[in-house]
Amino acid sequence: MAEETESKQSAVESVMEKISEKIHGHDSSSSSDSDSDHEKPASPSSVKAKIYRLFGRERPLHHVLGGGKPADVFLWRNKKISAGVLGGATAIWVLFELIEYHLLTLLCHISILCLAVLFLWSNVHTFIHKTPPRIPQVHLPEEPFLQIASTLTIELNQALKLLRDIASGRNLKKFLVVVAAFWVLSVVGSWCNFLTLVYTSFVLLHTVPVLYEKYEDKVDPLAEKAVIEIKKQYAVFDAKVLSKIPTGPLKTKKV
Repeated sequence: MAEETESKQSAVESVMEKISEKIHGHDSSSSSDSDSDHEKPASPSSVKAKIYRLFGRERPLHHVLGGGKPADVFLWRNKKISAGVLGGATAIWVLFELIEYHLLTLLCHISILCLAVLFLWSNVHTFIHKTPPRIPQVHLPEEPFLQIASTLTIELNQALKLLRDIASGRNLKKFLVVVAAFWVLSVVGSWCNFLTLVYTSFVLLHTVPVLYEKYEDKVDPLAEKAVIEIKKQYAVFDAKVLSKIPTGPLKTKKV
């Protein structure tokens, strides 16, 4: 009898142990699943949607600048070409601004020098036993100039359309932004002449984009905070000033 009771107790204990193992195993699996759910990173699309980019851009900076060789020059993809372009612009600015050289005078002096060298070389090549210079026939293609003219025409038409919409009184916000931009440009223009302003803009194009591309992860959060603060201040200005400006009734269009 004692042996039977002991066997029954051992069987009950084994069954209880199996049940407890199953319960603990289920709890551990559920906890591991929940932990894995918590540790699972967010999808790239959701992360991408949360990242704020300056001016609301969605494409890389290289594509925003137009891509191709101009964007490569501005972003210093080829350091030799970018340094050469910036150095050439600096030399032109030094000649015209610091040395006070004139454009027509510079072109005439360069032409005189080139023609004199080629003329002398063509006449004395028999005495110095050198081959005569091979002067290439230069022919400028029409397609690049037509593309540039077409692009400038499109941009100018868009600018004129924007100015017309602003002058018609349809958008007060754009009107204030454009007036402020013209005012800032006039102040900057009073500090320096047109050539210095163009050179400064050229230098900024060669420095600001490449620095922004390098530190965009630090700049974008600061820009987001600045944009939020500007929107708050504009909302206050709109509520206190702009909303109190009387506007005339809109005229209904005749059918």
